[in-house]
Amino acid sequence: MIGNYVGALKNWVELQAAYESFFLVADLHAITVPQDPVDLQRRSLEFAALLLACGIDSGKSTIFLQSQVPAHLQLLWVINCVTSMGELQRMTQFKDKKDRSAGSIHVGLFDYPALMAADILLYRTDLVPAGEDQEQHIEFARRIARKFNGRYGEIFRIPESYTPRTGARMMGLQTPTTKMSKSDRNADNYVALLDPPDAIYRKIKTAVTDSGSEIRCDASKPGIPNLITLYAAVSGEEVSSVENRYVGKGYAEFKRNLAELIIDFLRPIQARYAMIAADPAMLTEVLQSGARNARERSERTLSRVYRAVGFLPGEGDHRRRTGGWRSGSERQSDIALPSKTKALHDRRSIMETNETKDVTAAAAAETDAEAECMTDCCVCCCCDTEEECSMEE
Repeated sequence: MIGNYVGALKNWVELQAAYESFFLVADLHAITVPQDPVDLQRRSLEFAALLLACGIDSGKSTIFLQSQVPAHLQLLWVINCVTSMGELQRMTQFKDKKDRSAGSIHVGLFDYPALMAADILLYRTDLVPAGEDQEQHIEFARRIARKFNGRYGEIFRIPESYTPRTGARMMGLQTPTTKMSKSDRNADNYVALLDPPDAIYRKIKTAVTDSGSEIRCDASKPGIPNLITLYAAVSGEEVSSVENRYVGKGYAEFKRNLAELIIDFLRPIQARYAMIAADPAMLTEVLQSGARNARERSERTLSRVYRAVGFLPGEGDHRRRTGGWRSGSERQSDIALPSKTKALHDRRSIMETNETKDVTAAAAAETDAEAECMTDCCVCCCCDTEEECSMEE
């Protein structure tokens, strides 16, 4: 919806030129409220396509589905174990929802900020562009990072938030005292990025204003300031400039112009979306490629976290098999696990009959080749694709 674009998407597009960027479609977060499975899949793809349509470049940035990167949930558990109940109980969004429907609150909704912290900290994030309503969640991630680092060493970076100066938090068209939300049961409370022109005209025309007729921001009148903020955010103008333009003019003209402005603004986004949605194979490849990159990057951080808390690497563990990115001191701290090669050579020492020598030698050669491949060929042996090993026999 337009609030997502103003509060986040617009800034993501601008910031990707200066930062290595990771953009996740938060389908794990989505199920904190009941979802129809088919609709959730459709909307996940829709949102990924909208990221591209709004200007996110998959050649520069990583776009992926949160549920396809297991490290998010793996880090969540570790974060849970350094987070107090009181910290989560103080989160504003949880308290608001608990007060409205205390009997239906579940653990996922309560733990939502911890998963968001995992989303942020996994990629050793420097900057988190978000709306004002997410500032408390980002501060929670910062607090958890400092607490973990204080206990286990400097593992996480402490992220900073980036909030746009204008239109950081869009309010509902029908309820200008509450945040605009795509999950609102009243679709007239928001403008969706894919809304057709007639729907946009109707929603803006019926948007709540205030008593009087002046088009200016007044803290005591939430309706018209909300529409002025929306106008400024979409046009790129200052709020004061919008106010000056409509001195002496009425609500009807202002609303009509605002609707036309939004329609013109969304037209190229909707055209690009239609092209992307018509090529599902391309969209699938973008998401699969993004998930591969996100898994590789997130597992580096998860590996450091697991070593810090004292978990042993298991068979096939990323910490043992892909260690090229680590420093020498970190590699020395790994615990060497018994390998198939050593076990076979131990067995070979007790095989002393002439009949078994040839079999033993062949088996040892084969196992030694496997061990060499496991050590030197991480691309063919450790990635998610089924590529042939390129090492010569």
